[in-house]
Amino acid sequence: MVIHTADSKEFKKYGRIISSLDTEKLIEEMAHTPLPDDVIYIPSVTELEALPIFQTLQTVLYGELPIQIGYCNGHNNKLNALEYHRSSEINIAATDLILLLGIQQDITEEYSYDTSKVEAFLIPANTAVEVYATTLHYAPCGVDGKGFRCVVVLPKDTNLPLDQSHQTSREDKLLTAKNKWLIAHKDSGIEGNVHFGLEGENISL
Repeated sequence: MVIHTADSKEFKKYGRIISSLDTEKLIEEMAHTPLPDDVIYIPSVTELEALPIFQTLQTVLYGELPIQIGYCNGHNNKLNALEYHRSSEINIAATDLILLLGIQQDITEEYSYDTSKVEAFLIPANTAVEVYATTLHYAPCGVDGKGFRCVVVLPKDTNLPLDQSHQTSREDKLLTAKNKWLIAHKDSGIEGNVHFGLEGENISL
């Protein structure tokens, strides 16, 4: 699989590099977060949200919308699923990592998605990117079998448990957490009330 760079023309439909952020303290704090053999995602971390960059992210990049700063860390080399939000997500790479991305417009009326449309992008350490709301994404992959650490910035309460059951429409059934619509691959090992709509290879790097 071709792995593009974040500064390539191929990345422009999925997101953009944010070069104006001072991420030094954030990256330093991320060095103290766990790096498990699998993947861990924590939506909101007090130590990260206490840093001065929080105000910049909330006031400037999210237009004063309440936000949360968390992380996704671990070891991964598979696609497994794709998700989307009704909002952009900011990822800040504390280590080199690879994002597997698609676009929401390629989801069919039956809420299936052909994984051959997925593209891979290398996000170097210390790089911040905005992943647009229409971009399909999931857990990053490591580089050369190494673990990854990724800061994840989203509107407050995104990815927290739902308050009620969602079964009123086909898209509604994709909602697995607040502001999180997910389509999984049948070979992902993901359990629970999940829509298995990824068709084709469960991409492995």
